[in-house]
Amino acid sequence: MKSPYVSEIEPDKTFTTTFLVQSKEIRQKKTGEPFLSLILGDRTGDLDAKMWDNVSEVMETFDRDDFVRVKALLQIYHNRPQLTIHRIQRIADSEVDFGDYFPASARDRDEMLEELRGVIAGIGSAPLKALLEALFADPEIARRFKTAPAAKQIHHAYLGGLIEHVLSLCGLCKTSAAHYRGHNLDLDLLLTGAILHDIGKIHELSYERSFSYSSDGQLLGHMMIALRMIGEKLAAIPDFPPRLRNLLEHMIISHHGHLEFGSPKVPMFPEALLLHYLDDLDSKMECMRQAIADPRSGNGEFTGYHNSLERSVLRKAAYLGGPRKPPPPAAPPPPSKPAANAGIFGDKLRQALSSEGGREG
Repeated sequence: MKSPYVSEIEPDKTFTTTFLVQSKEIRQKKTGEPFLSLILGDRTGDLDAKMWDNVSEVMETFDRDDFVRVKALLQIYHNRPQLTIHRIQRIADSEVDFGDYFPASARDRDEMLEELRGVIAGIGSAPLKALLEALFADPEIARRFKTAPAAKQIHHAYLGGLIEHVLSLCGLCKTSAAHYRGHNLDLDLLLTGAILHDIGKIHELSYERSFSYSSDGQLLGHMMIALRMIGEKLAAIPDFPPRLRNLLEHMIISHHGHLEFGSPKVPMFPEALLLHYLDDLDSKMECMRQAIADPRSGNGEFTGYHNSLERSVLRKAAYLGGPRKPPPPAAPPPPSKPAANAGIFGDKLRQALSSEGGREG
């Protein structure tokens, strides 16, 4: 069994354990000698790592997505944990349990897929239901959808993260539609948009080993990939209403909400606007949950700065955990000594000050 995991590594202690190489760069020191800059991880997290010495001997012996055994020291550098590697050696896949290295949803992925099929079964719109059934009847789409992360690293970045995010979003859609029942919302359209808004990520991301972007993902992005996938299935549904297709495709390309965040259009009708905000809400709530639980940011009242959220996050339980011990009372000041020749004037002055309670001006 792997030990320690990333979450168990203590600062300023040398240890030996195994990692998945998530990123590898060979860089140069000012002297011209090479050093290694790596990201090493397991299912509990990842760490920035550097190897400064004896690099030429090992730098070509392993690559990204390999498993390695490492002897290293964890230190805090610029308020962030960083490994200094003393030794590193590639190990065979047969020597590791893959489940130790890939973060995964706590929920069973097959059960989540069945729950999603239940949501689809409840769709009342015949055209939308036919599209969803055509997509998820494809075994490769279903397999990838239940396996893919929702993102490379920002939110739900673990196996099963995409379907977990989608199911959470479907629940928010149902609650919100009930709350805004006077707004004439189309719940079937809203749920279909929620299910399909990120379906392109099953091909945008690579997640067979470390999480990264596929070639198609880098060239096209998940929105364009989603439109292609939907278009392929709609080719077999010739009576699908063209304007309904436009609404669904608009929801997909506008769900990031802002042009500067990658959406070519901003949401232009209520279901599209609601999908954007619920998607953003669910992703940010997951970011906060992960930040609070992340052991690498300490156990104080506040986490470290979270780049995606653009803030530190308060650990409410630590903040409300109980009264702090009051500080010890300050030592009393030493008694003042009268001047040697103060005389009668000095005695009267001290009496006057004493009668005013030592008030400060």
